[in-house]
Amino acid sequence: MIADVSLHDLETDPKRCCARLYESDLARWLLDNQLHPGGERLTLRLARLAGVAPDARVLDVACGSGATALLLARELGCVTVGVDLGARAIEQARRATPAGVRASFLVGDAETLPFPDASFDVALSECSLCTFPDKPQAIAEMARVVRLRGTIAIADVTADPDALPAQLRTAAARVACLGDAHSADAYAALLRDAGCKPLAIEPHPAELRAMADRVEARLRLARMLAPPGEQRERIREATALARLAIDAIARGNLGYALITARV
Repeated sequence: MIADVSLHDLETDPKRCCARLYESDLARWLLDNQLHPGGERLTLRLARLAGVAPDARVLDVACGSGATALLLARELGCVTVGVDLGARAIEQARRATPAGVRASFLVGDAETLPFPDASFDVALSECSLCTFPDKPQAIAEMARVVRLRGTIAIADVTADPDALPAQLRTAAARVACLGDAHSADAYAALLRDAGCKPLAIEPHPAELRAMADRVEARLRLARMLAPPGEQRERIREATALARLAIDAIARGNLGYALITARV
């Protein structure tokens, strides 16, 4: 697999595979350095839906190399903490943090967050919950570390799993944020099960389509440049997966949504 991720790895340790993949230079090139649909515009929209205010304490779960946490600290004046399984990503985030920006980063697991109860005003997660093996536990952890009347904010791929072709429900598709995505209503139900009250569900399918189009175009370029052999075949398979995703988005079976809930 790309980024030194094997099929066995995908099936036995999907969380660490996702962390390793998305901290790789290849993934950054493939996604044009924009790791979730809508880029900064939708990040700021999610933060505003969540009511992030100056001096608020905000946790970014599965923060990657820190782009969201740094953006919110810089633009909204909040205090951000990012947590991610990828040690390389956390080191990149620390190096990218300018002096005076109130953002910090540490290695940690979304399903066992290394923070006391009620430590934050807002916990958010962008384009990552869909990859977590134990989504109820991850949401329960986010709810645990947010104060009473605080907010959980999720931006993620949404799906009608029964309508997706089998190729979009594999382990590889899961790491690509497709194979284990839930519907927006199913995410809201998980939030309710964790004792939270859903506040808003805002769909943004066009942004997912734009990202899928960019990925598919870059995969076609990579296939043209790759020498004949196993690597070119893997790129061909990834390109076919991207095309299936584009078709599913067009049919309304894949989408992207911003979801907020009160703790």
